[in-house]
Amino acid sequence: MSQESDEVREAIAGELRLMDPSVRSSRSLARQLLDPDFTEVGASGRRWTYDEMLAAMPEMDGAAESGPRYEPSKFTGVLLAPGLVHLTYETTLDGNRARRSSLWRKQGMATTWQMYYHQATPIPPDSK
Repeated sequence: MSQESDEVREAIAGELRLMDPSVRSSRSLARQLLDPDFTEVGASGRRWTYDEMLAAMPEMDGAAESGPRYEPSKFTGVLLAPGLVHLTYETTLDGNRARRSSLWRKQGMATTWQMYYHQATPIPPDSK
């Protein structure tokens, strides 16, 4: 069940920005949305650090204005604690589907939410 709070809406907005090709292709814009302690377990199973993701993101799928774009759906979000939101959703990119989970946090005097953790799990073509 989704808790439609301002915090959840702000985290969803950040998630959508990270799917935008203009953000994916800009290290400075992506840096604003990724927590310095960021980690990801990608759909391939690879573990990504903050620095690795910032370096690779401009070359990854979804970064080219003229290429395929992420199509997100089924967002749900919950405020787990003050300054910590958990999102789940699905994406389709170039026909490939994935279930995604991410943690967004806002610390101290920060004015924006940043993605702290992300995980993607491929959805087999014959699954619902």
